[in-house]
Amino acid sequence: MRKVLLVLMLIALAKAGVQAQSEPIRVGIIGLDTSHVTAFTALLNDPSNPNHVPGARVVAAYKGGSPDVESSATRIDRFTAELQTKWKVELVGSIEELCQKVDAVLLESVDGRPHLAQIRPVLAARKRVFIDKPFAGNYRDAREIVRLAKESGTPFFSTSSLRFVTELQEMKKSEKLGSMLGAFTFSPSPTEPHHPDLFWYGIHGVEMLFTLMGEGCESVTRVYTPGADVVVGRWKDGRTGTFRGIRDGKTDYGAIAFGSKSVIPSNVPMKVDYRGLVVEIVRFFQTGIAPVSPEETLEIMAFMEAADLSKARSGQPVKLSELNK
Repeated sequence: MRKVLLVLMLIALAKAGVQAQSEPIRVGIIGLDTSHVTAFTALLNDPSNPNHVPGARVVAAYKGGSPDVESSATRIDRFTAELQTKWKVELVGSIEELCQKVDAVLLESVDGRPHLAQIRPVLAARKRVFIDKPFAGNYRDAREIVRLAKESGTPFFSTSSLRFVTELQEMKKSEKLGSMLGAFTFSPSPTEPHHPDLFWYGIHGVEMLFTLMGEGCESVTRVYTPGADVVVGRWKDGRTGTFRGIRDGKTDYGAIAFGSKSVIPSNVPMKVDYRGLVVEIVRFFQTGIAPVSPEETLEIMAFMEAADLSKARSGQPVKLSELNK
C-alpha cells in the first residue's frame, strides 16, 4: 500500500511540473512591496491550496521598499504583515542575513531601480535567483546584472508571469499555426515616472510578444498618445511583431499569432494566473536551468528602452544595437 501511495505522489508531482525532494527548497524574498510576494507564498506554503506548487517554501524575507514610488510606500506594510502573521515568514534586517538562511531567492521589489544593488549580495552568495519585473530600472543596469551573474556563475532568470499563461503557450506550440510569421499582443500599460514607460506594466504585453516571436528583434518604432502606445518591432528575418499598450478605456490581456497555416487569436479576456510561473521558478531552483535566457531578457529590455527613444524622436525607428554603444 505504501508503494502505491508513493507512486501516486510522484505522479502528482510530475503533473505539477516539479521534482520530488525530501526537503523543500528554502526560499527568501527581497522586497515586500508587491502583491506577488503574498500570491507566490500562498502557492508555495499552503499544501491545502488546490493550486499548490510543491518543492519550495518561503521561510525568510527582507522588507525593502521605495518611499518615492506610491505603489511601494502604500502597500509594503500590508504585505509584510500578511507574510509574518499568516505565513510565519521570518523578517531579517539585511540581504546578507537573508542569504545565510535560504537556498534560493525571489527578488520581488516592485521598483526596478534598486535591483542591481540588491542582487549583488545574492550573487556573491551564489544563490539562484528569480528577478521579478521590472528586471532593472534601465537597460544599463540590466546589462550589469547579467554581467555580474555570469562572472559569479550564478543562474538567474526574469520574466512576466504572462509568458507562462497556458493559452499563450498553447498558441505558440500549436501545429495548426505552422511557422510563426508575426504576432500582435496587448496589455495594460500605465507608466511610472522613475522608469522607462514600458518597464512598469507594458512589460507584460511585450513579454507575450517575445514569447510568441522569440529573439531577433533589430529595430523598434513607437507611436505614442496619452491613452495608448503602438510599438512595432522588426525582426532580423523580416517578421514584424506589434504591441499595443492600453491606458484609456477597457484594459485587458490578449494576443494574435499569425502563422503560415492559420491565424490564432487568444480568448479575451485571457485567463491569467501565477501558477505557471511559480512552477517554472521551482523547477529552476531545483535544476539551475533558466527557462528564459539572459540574452532574451536583455533584448526585451532593449526593445522597451528603444521604444522610449523612438517616442522622444517623434516615432522614428530605433535600432536596438544603438543601446550597446
